[in-house]
Amino acid sequence: MISKLRTLWIALISAIYMVDICGRSVLKSRFSTSTREWVNKTLRNWAKRTLNLIGVKCVVINPYNVAPQPGTPTIIMCNHSSLYDIPISLQAFPDSSVRMLTKKEMYKWPIIGKGMVAAEFPFIDRHNRSQAMKDLEIMQKLLQSGIVLWVAPEGTRSRDGKLAQFKKGSFITAITTKATIIPIGIRGAHDILPARTYRFNLNQTAEIHIGQAIDAAEYTLENKEELIRRVFDAIHELAGQKTKD
Repeated sequence: MISKLRTLWIALISAIYMVDICGRSVLKSRFSTSTREWVNKTLRNWAKRTLNLIGVKCVVINPYNVAPQPGTPTIIMCNHSSLYDIPISLQAFPDSSVRMLTKKEMYKWPIIGKGMVAAEFPFIDRHNRSQAMKDLEIMQKLLQSGIVLWVAPEGTRSRDGKLAQFKKGSFITAITTKATIIPIGIRGAHDILPARTYRFNLNQTAEIHIGQAIDAAEYTLENKEELIRRVFDAIHELAGQKTKD
């Protein structure tokens, strides 16, 4: 635990980093000079600065040498227990165009919302089913264009760090686009900054455990529950969470 003054300082600098990257993304897009390669590099730099600010060390554990393959729609599905899951996740596949599925509310944030749009981050409306279906269509187009989609299938951050029930939307997208799902379990992010708190813990280590790829083309919308269960079990194990007897 750190002092309130240090907490405020970290929050302020983190916000500045975010506004800076989004502001530059907006400017680059308006002058038609933005490219995916530029966004990829800028995101990597943002993640590095954000993690260095609080001394997070990341260890990538990928025993199966899994990686997104060019020409194959790919969705990364990951547990979500901290705001730091995103910069930590970007360490897994630094050479890929990874973009995070984001809640629609963030679109309304000044600068940040427009910056994310310019950087090809997809949004999802969790409260409007009709709009959510349109958002899923946009995600499908991004996947087919080479974007690797990062999704937290829980839908929101876990309060206690334990894996929560999965939402179905991203699995529908995975099946309809015949995507490859790469399950990831992050260990240690909840210790850095638990959800819905400002209890920063400095100099922590986060482990990124990458599991075997799962071919969503083997499933249909009728048996999507089997796919959901398979991915849940994989992430549960990768995150190092014990199964109840």
